[in-house]
Amino acid sequence: MGMDLKVMALDIDGTLTNDLKVITGDTKEALLAVQEHGVRLVLASARPVPGLYGAARVLQMERYQGILMAYNGGKIVCASDGRILSEIHMEVEKTKRLLRYLESLPVTVILDDGVRFYVTDAKGFKVDYECKNNNMVCTEVGNLADFLNFSPIKLLLSVEPDHIFEIQRAIAAHLDDDLIVVRTAAFYLEIIPAEINKGTGLCDICEHLGISPDDVAAFGDSENDIPMLKAAGCGIAMGNAEEAVKSIADRVTLSNNEDGIAYAIDMFLR
Repeated sequence: MGMDLKVMALDIDGTLTNDLKVITGDTKEALLAVQEHGVRLVLASARPVPGLYGAARVLQMERYQGILMAYNGGKIVCASDGRILSEIHMEVEKTKRLLRYLESLPVTVILDDGVRFYVTDAKGFKVDYECKNNNMVCTEVGNLADFLNFSPIKLLLSVEPDHIFEIQRAIAAHLDDDLIVVRTAAFYLEIIPAEINKGTGLCDICEHLGISPDDVAAFGDSENDIPMLKAAGCGIAMGNAEEAVKSIADRVTLSNNEDGIAYAIDMFLR
């Protein structure tokens, strides 16, 4: 592989998978081939850890010693044995206060403890979509702030796309400096500790592996992928990526529906 490539970091939704949430044949074969050449794969997603298992199985990451970066870097585990490399949490009482504030906004809050989702309305916007996407069970509770008795890594908010920028600005103005709100899809906002981002997570993984981020190629399509693409030696935006992502990328490949990862491996990374 080119550029002394040692790690390939891949966002999942809108990047690794097509719009039907499938890893298509050419992309799968290309990624199995790079692992045969000794390149380690990192799945870097806003999803909880269980939401990464399906893609990890398809790409045989247990066999090839891949790494799972969940929650935008809030939890990093080894695909081979589930060993936790790092984990960052929100503070319980502060999160309860935040949940009460969010009750005043037109958002659906989806809370998780790494095993299941918790919502106040199982029929809320994108709730079923999120549960199916991560293969996780959803439990309905009366009030999330009253219910919360653990330290979450993030709060996921589903928002009507027409209002997402306005609501993101309102939440950002409300948050203390130790929390941030990022867009992870056209209809998702996530509130996470400010120290969490995919770029920091990637650098932590590189330190764990004893390699330089210069030896990493990273792929992404959304705002939350920007720190990772900046941190990597070669940051590659998908053809379907937001313009802000394309503007900071070293390269732009084809879309997630056109095997953009496979194309980039063949054109840019050999």
